[in-house]
Amino acid sequence: MSKHTFVTIGILIGLVLGAILGEVLYQMYDGAVPDGWLEGLSFVGKTFFMGLLKMVLIPLIASSVLVGVASIGDPSKLGRVGFTTLFYYFSTMLIAVVIGVVLVSTIHPGGDFDLALRDEAVTEFEASGSTAQQRVGGASGTGLWGAVKNITSQIVPSNPVAAAAQGKMLPVITFSLIFGIVLIVVGEKGKPVLRVFEGVFAAIMKLVEWILYLAPIGVLALVAWTVARIGTLNLFGPLSMYVVTVIVGLLIHGAIVLPLVLWAFGKTNPYRYMWQMKDALMTAFGTDSSSATLPVTIETSQREGGVSKKSAEFVLPLGATVNMDGTALYEAVAVVFLFQCFGIELGMTELLIIVFTATLAAVGAAGIPSAGLVTMVIVVEAVNGSLGGDKVLPLAAIGIILGIDRILDMCRTTVNVWGDAVGAKIITRIAPDDEHAQPG
Repeated sequence: MSKHTFVTIGILIGLVLGAILGEVLYQMYDGAVPDGWLEGLSFVGKTFFMGLLKMVLIPLIASSVLVGVASIGDPSKLGRVGFTTLFYYFSTMLIAVVIGVVLVSTIHPGGDFDLALRDEAVTEFEASGSTAQQRVGGASGTGLWGAVKNITSQIVPSNPVAAAAQGKMLPVITFSLIFGIVLIVVGEKGKPVLRVFEGVFAAIMKLVEWILYLAPIGVLALVAWTVARIGTLNLFGPLSMYVVTVIVGLLIHGAIVLPLVLWAFGKTNPYRYMWQMKDALMTAFGTDSSSATLPVTIETSQREGGVSKKSAEFVLPLGATVNMDGTALYEAVAVVFLFQCFGIELGMTELLIIVFTATLAAVGAAGIPSAGLVTMVIVVEAVNGSLGGDKVLPLAAIGIILGIDRILDMCRTTVNVWGDAVGAKIITRIAPDDEHAQPG
């Protein structure tokens, strides 16, 4: 058995055993799993395993983007690659949002929602003082213009070093992109700097390969922690139709739309490629973070998926920050569902606002667990502004879906990473490595 096969089987076993362990704990303690268990699982999964992945994230992004830009070389070709990449990202996110809006409007999962349960969830969320409640409160009042300013401030960072220290990816990507172009322009004087970053990138990828050996244990702990807090049976409770709507939407986009896009523009068997990317997809599901999965996505796409070095090093880091197909779809479904729960009918104008703002908000969503909950505030407030009057949705309504958000987040993160991988494979045809002119 090769080491890569060992890791793949290990991650799969970790996912299954984690779900079983989490459900056993949930049933054993009747939903009130002791803090000792939860803290232990969180330490192994979050503090240790995800900590290792996040440890390499900033140096990986800086070196991979810089080296990727330099390897593309010709600035005109870089512009073509960049434009195509962004066009793909925004197009697929827009398609995902439209799918979500159509599904939730057709299925109407919030139409018959229990009013007593709704009001109880809202009241509990308002009084909880939880981290999620504080984040939602802090995001209120920003509106659509606030989202635009947030994205712009990240694209044009005043201090890229400080942004890196805070773990912000988009400012690091922007600075690395510009710095890489400058190193190309200065010619021979920039080559020693490029060689340093090439060495950094090679070392980081070797470190990622070592960290992957711990993936089965880390994934087991993370999944067990999630299920122990929520319980799988809650997926079939009052929110079951909402859960079905989100998952069906993600399946349509991830298993039909993105494969069709890859087949049409990447000239690749999409389901074979999906199998080749299984390590990254399973890691995304287990870690619930597209950012933490990025090192695995880069490594797997080149080793198994045949993605060019140029494409993987440029497209994937950008995608982990900008491309959020699953998050965009989820936010559209969630917002319309919450308005349905409060009996607020949305017209075509409000639905179009949701399509636009959910796409934009998804771009600004951090690649961390449950970041979509915070950016959802932007979408809700944009719709409230359109409705006006007393018929608006309270932000505390987000508390209705908070309990099962983590499990759905695991699903949408998997679609986020799959969308990144599809984009990298398509861009490989535009920016192949020298040794293979037209990869298939």
